[in-house]
Amino acid sequence: MMKLIIAGRPNTGKSTLFNALTGTRDALVHDRPGVTRDVMVGTMRDRAVNVYDTAGLENAKNGIALDSTNMAISAIESADAILFVVDGRAGLTAMDIEWAKLIHRKSKAPVLLLANKTESVKRIGDTHEFFKLGCGAPVMISAEHKRGFDEIYEFIDRVANDKNITVETNEDTTDTRLKIAVLGQPNVGKSTFVNRVLGVNRQIVMDAPGITRDTVKIPTHFYGRDIVIMDTAGLRRKAGVTDDVETLSALKALDSIEKADVVILVVDATKNIENQALGIAARVYDAGKILCVALNKWDLVEPEIRDEKLLKLKHQFTNSFHQIIKPMILAISAEKGTGIQNMFKRIYGLWDISTATVPTSLLNRIVEKLVEQRQPPMSRLKRAMKIKFARQVGTHPMRVRINVGGASDIPESYTRYLRRGIATALHWEHLPIVIEYEKAENPFD
Repeated sequence: MMKLIIAGRPNTGKSTLFNALTGTRDALVHDRPGVTRDVMVGTMRDRAVNVYDTAGLENAKNGIALDSTNMAISAIESADAILFVVDGRAGLTAMDIEWAKLIHRKSKAPVLLLANKTESVKRIGDTHEFFKLGCGAPVMISAEHKRGFDEIYEFIDRVANDKNITVETNEDTTDTRLKIAVLGQPNVGKSTFVNRVLGVNRQIVMDAPGITRDTVKIPTHFYGRDIVIMDTAGLRRKAGVTDDVETLSALKALDSIEKADVVILVVDATKNIENQALGIAARVYDAGKILCVALNKWDLVEPEIRDEKLLKLKHQFTNSFHQIIKPMILAISAEKGTGIQNMFKRIYGLWDISTATVPTSLLNRIVEKLVEQRQPPMSRLKRAMKIKFARQVGTHPMRVRINVGGASDIPESYTRYLRRGIATALHWEHLPIVIEYEKAENPFD
């Protein structure tokens, strides 16, 4: 697909434009300059075009700003087309001129100059100055209000025609790629893990917490499958969060659980597991997603204590959640690359199992046997509970609906008993299972 790069200095509205073109809220938007650090990628909602949101181009000699700028420049070098965004209110700046020269020097791709924040005529600066950038006449847009986009679409279609790139959207827009979110507390190695999977230094990595801010979705092919891997911001305890940008980043990270099929929870194997990591795992289970706990930095754990530590961690997770019989906990080293292929082999296997539909007759035989071994308790009204019929009604997560007669207030303890029994019989011990009840209709009513 066409690679459309959004570039410009900080705080010109690039992320707002990215969200408008993709029809999402994936890019973190804030008035503070420099919020975007990594390169975001998404697909236009009405064209088969990959859109890349880059960090604001800055003059930096070291640190995060330098890494962000270098990644933005790499994206510009690989572009099929570039949207160069300037602030129409502020007018031309020396930094705009500098980065226009860089874009012309680094890329031969067509450039469309966009003067953003021009929804109000009274607040527009001297736009004639922008001709100095060598990109032609600026197109007046408002990314926030989605105004002036017609010329963007015409530009994309023109470039596609010139380069013989197909940009028409197919009627079937279903994305069948496995979506994997990588979550965890700050500085546990999430971005290092993502870079290892991608095979390139795509995400900024530093030995400091809070580097990743956006939830970055990256399509890739790994270990035989097309997947979308999502690198998220580190999640700290609420008491430690005082910055509103970090709050927004955390909300986006938690939102990625709902958008994912599988969640990899990365924890630091050299430290004790904190309650917050267990809380994240609980959220994953409650959302009905497949969970894999990655014990990262395993190479730094002393060999003589590894067996004891692994057993302790598995015991801690197993005792914390009644939904899952056997949480999948695997030791890896993102830095060394060890254990990662095995992890994805296990994840793919679980995903394939979770797509299966169990024959109703088999499910009922399992439930009947469980009921024989342990009868349902009496209801609060001292009436017998009768479990009559069970069937699978959904996947991702596995969803079993049980038809009950008499009282329907089956306690959670008995539901856990049924869930564990079904999971064990079907070898779904690593998968979340949801049990629903429906009351049998009385034929004499």
